[in-house]
Amino acid sequence: MDQQPLRDRPDPPSEDAHIYVHMKAVYILTLKKGGGKGQDGWIGAAQKFLHGDGSKSKGTTLSSVKAENAMDQVTMQKPHEMLAATLSEEMAAVNSLIRTRMASEHAPRIPEVTAHLVEAGGKRLRPMLTLAAARLCGYEGDNHVKLAATVEFIHTATLLHDDVVDESGQRRGRPTANLLWDNKSSVLVGDYLFARSFQLMVETGSLRVLDILANASATIAEGEVLQMTAATDLKTDEAIYLQVVRGKTAALFSAATEVGGVIAGVEEAKVKALFDYGDALGIAFQIADDLLDYQGDSKATGKNVGDDFRERKLTLPVIKAVAQATDEERAFWTRTIEKGRQQDGDLEHALELMDKYGTLDATRRDAIAWADKAKAALSSLPDQPIRKMLYNLADYVVARLH
Repeated sequence: MDQQPLRDRPDPPSEDAHIYVHMKAVYILTLKKGGGKGQDGWIGAAQKFLHGDGSKSKGTTLSSVKAENAMDQVTMQKPHEMLAATLSEEMAAVNSLIRTRMASEHAPRIPEVTAHLVEAGGKRLRPMLTLAAARLCGYEGDNHVKLAATVEFIHTATLLHDDVVDESGQRRGRPTANLLWDNKSSVLVGDYLFARSFQLMVETGSLRVLDILANASATIAEGEVLQMTAATDLKTDEAIYLQVVRGKTAALFSAATEVGGVIAGVEEAKVKALFDYGDALGIAFQIADDLLDYQGDSKATGKNVGDDFRERKLTLPVIKAVAQATDEERAFWTRTIEKGRQQDGDLEHALELMDKYGTLDATRRDAIAWADKAKAALSSLPDQPIRKMLYNLADYVVARLH
């Protein structure tokens, strides 16, 4: 969970390291078998599948207990954690490169602001996707490390800019950079990181890579501007919502996976498959986030239920409800979303309307459908453990919705 390989931990279950390889297949099987609602359910099901009801035979030995503890540790790992463990050496190189390139000899404010966000945690999912795609395609060079750092710089730059636009005060459980410093610092440091990202792209010597990531950067900015104008407009439909999601989230996911295939020099069909996987995964990821805003666990998501409603954001569950609304219900949405005149009880009424038309369930089905598209895109790629992890990652993105 700290993204260190097992061998680097102070108390590694090294004698039972072979279990990790075996357990990947068991992890997939237990996901398919299920075990109740929520991720706690399928973790519990995995434990029951492996260990029965928890009782031990009279012949239990110290070795078997150690093996069981090792299996518990692996079983409880989430797909992105398994991916991080598998790619740990390359991710260490990415993190080292990020620290080196975010330095500035003349403007110490730059590494201060950048480090505050970069070191705040996060799953580093986007750079991991680049590394995973490159490894899946058999790449043996080191340019994928530069591209992974590029992807993380673009992501960090957009976060700095987003927090200014949204006037956010918290990110990943910590005060935002614009709150600790100021808006000017956040915007300018974000610009610096964009410039650094382009330097790294050029160093790979691939014009195709530069084209993909430059287009992704433009699409992200375009998506943010579109969201700003469409977020409170009741005329926003599902097609516009999908365009926003492709811009603000899926564009960088798909670019991250696509460049991994390009740098490996694989045929176009495989590059397209990687793009399709990243695109569908990013859309499923964002739809799931939007749904969890209305029915997630605040402790797990780090957001209060209904934050999007209070911030007047037209996300998919609301868009679906508005499309089916009566005149009276549409007047409610106009008052609360378009005009922002909200009062006590409005969130509860909004949830009642979404429940009336089943829009939360419909949104969940959409997220699962996109996750299924992501998994289907992997079918033409080499059958390797990395592919199985990416497959499980798509499942995990929507598993939290159950």
